[in-house]
Amino acid sequence: MLSDEILQSLIVRNDRKIVLIVADGLGGLPRDLDGKTELETAAKPNLDSLAAKSICGMTVPISPGITPGSGPSHLALFGYDPVKYQIGRGVLEALGIGLAMTPQDLAARANFATRDGQGVITDRRAGRIPTERNMDLCRLLQEAIPSIGDVEVIIRHGKEHRFVVIFRGEGLSGGLPDTDPQKEGLMPVIPSALFDDMAKTVRVVTEFTERANKALAGQSPANTILLRGLAKHPDVPSMAERFGLRAAAIAAYPMYKGLAKLVGMTELETGQTIEEEFETLRLYYRDFDFFYLHVKKTDSHGEDGNFSAKAQVISELDGCLPAATKLEPDVIAFTSDHSTPAKLKGHSWHPNPFLLHSQFALFGGVDEFTERNCARGGLGIFPAVEAMPLMLAHAQKLAKFGA
Repeated sequence: MLSDEILQSLIVRNDRKIVLIVADGLGGLPRDLDGKTELETAAKPNLDSLAAKSICGMTVPISPGITPGSGPSHLALFGYDPVKYQIGRGVLEALGIGLAMTPQDLAARANFATRDGQGVITDRRAGRIPTERNMDLCRLLQEAIPSIGDVEVIIRHGKEHRFVVIFRGEGLSGGLPDTDPQKEGLMPVIPSALFDDMAKTVRVVTEFTERANKALAGQSPANTILLRGLAKHPDVPSMAERFGLRAAAIAAYPMYKGLAKLVGMTELETGQTIEEEFETLRLYYRDFDFFYLHVKKTDSHGEDGNFSAKAQVISELDGCLPAATKLEPDVIAFTSDHSTPAKLKGHSWHPNPFLLHSQFALFGGVDEFTERNCARGGLGIFPAVEAMPLMLAHAQKLAKFGA
């Protein structure tokens, strides 16, 4: 990708519209039953029709063979080098639920989880407990752990099993390894310092975990907690500064709202359904020139190993797509941040199907929007961080480079 300085020198400000639709975890792998992926199984006539009038390819979020988290893979799509701009998941979750962070703060994304009598994690998500139950448990934890020494503890609920913890005090460091073992059947990871200045952070996190386990004893299924992405707030330039865009985000889940806020997008209030998200796009269409619309359930069902449910969400999303195409944006991009094959029950390193539609997509498309077809598309396999310059170019927002 071009340097920030060169890219910024080429920016052309105009009113042309870009709509980026991200179906989280969209890519899949063939199932044993019939050799088809979730995309190949889903009924998606609108996507297939759009692909035939677009240029397609496959994106690599970070680097070949590297399995990405949601944060870095989204930043790549937004045009930020995910290696240069490494953002902790805790920061994204905190921003996503509206928490303001200070320079003293260390934020963590947390899961309610289930452990057995020996302390082994049997369910990393505590059965995806209802959000209402999450709220009750967060109140319980906040009352039990208002502070640890001179460090204030702030606990706020998210959706289902997710919540946020902010440790506010002097001398705290980011970068502590997650306590989440990432797989069931393992013990939580014991906090340990990578550097000398992490000693206080290790003590605080260790005591918080111990006190949380004590407070949750006897609860079911959420009888423990796991911490991820412990980080401090970074300095990231906005999309307005980098690309001259008036950008808006339509997302239901806190982390993705946090990602959008981090790069200066305006968060638009929306409902929980895909249909409501597309209605939000329609309502605010005149007010911005870049829209990021995020759909979560493709990823959730992939992580649960639910192939059929993931395919059904793709079909539901396809049914809503005309609500966007009827607005006639200058550019529509449809893709994913990463792949979450139901076969693997988690994020994977596989490239993601990518579709770009505009009047300047001259290379034609494919007859069906699937992984196999996109791999043969005119864009080939390319770094996800290059998707933003492509969208800008097709919206005529980039000037010529050189004489």
